[in-house]
Amino acid sequence: MKKLLALLLALTMCLALAACGGSSDNSAAPAAEETAEAAEPAEAEAAAETAETAEAAELPTIEAGKLIMATNAQFPPYEMIADGEGVAGTGLEGIDVEIAAALAEKVGLELQIDDMEFDSALVAVQHGQADMVLAGLTYTEERDQLMDFSDPYAQGVQVIIVKEDSPIQSADDLANAGLIGTQRGTTGYIYCTGDYGEDHVSAYDNGAAAVQALMNGQVDCVVIDKMPAETFVAENQGLKILETSYVVEDYVLAVGEGNTELQTALNDALNEMKADGSLQAIVDKYITAE
Repeated sequence: MKKLLALLLALTMCLALAACGGSSDNSAAPAAEETAEAAEPAEAEAAAETAETAEAAELPTIEAGKLIMATNAQFPPYEMIADGEGVAGTGLEGIDVEIAAALAEKVGLELQIDDMEFDSALVAVQHGQADMVLAGLTYTEERDQLMDFSDPYAQGVQVIIVKEDSPIQSADDLANAGLIGTQRGTTGYIYCTGDYGEDHVSAYDNGAAAVQALMNGQVDCVVIDKMPAETFVAENQGLKILETSYVVEDYVLAVGEGNTELQTALNDALNEMKADGSLQAIVDKYITAE
């Protein structure tokens, strides 16, 4: 009898242990599944970030992981020296600077901006010393032989600055003007020398120098883009902008000739900014509609 009782007790304990073991196994399975499911989004996000980093690293830039931009920070409100750290710590600010920072972020590269004379910026891209030039640049057939361009992102207007008592009243009077001041290497210089000859045009390193030459009586007018022209006239008494424009043109960015992969990546990012309104928001930040 005792043996039978002992046998029944042992059997009962075994069944109890089996039941506990089964319960433990069943609860562990859902927990493991939940852990795996929770890990999936994090793993997917990490994989996406890794893919983006790898894609950025594969872009043909001068220095891996960097997007080096050449510009001339004498072209307000598109590029100018900042009072403080500037956009993305570059020491510069303006429409082009903010666009460049946004583009660099979109393609996963660190932005570096090199400030230099305008014509030097063009040469830097052509000779592989910069990845892109963004400097109120406009398309010309001559430049297209040396660089590749993005789609237009803004419109520029070439205007004429004169002294308030100047006999020059419109673009038609430029043919009879003594000397036309321009910034060296710009389309203003190209148009004026093409229309009136090099002897009729005096080129300066930047727009401010050309305007100073006008103030000093060294030139009779200055042909330059409208936005910096408005800044220069506001800062110098006795000057005005003629109501008639000289040329209307589109602004573009440029990369080295044949760098199609970088050109496509930047152009796609630029068009994304157009579509989502972020590009216009940058322009509106610096240019208030009248």
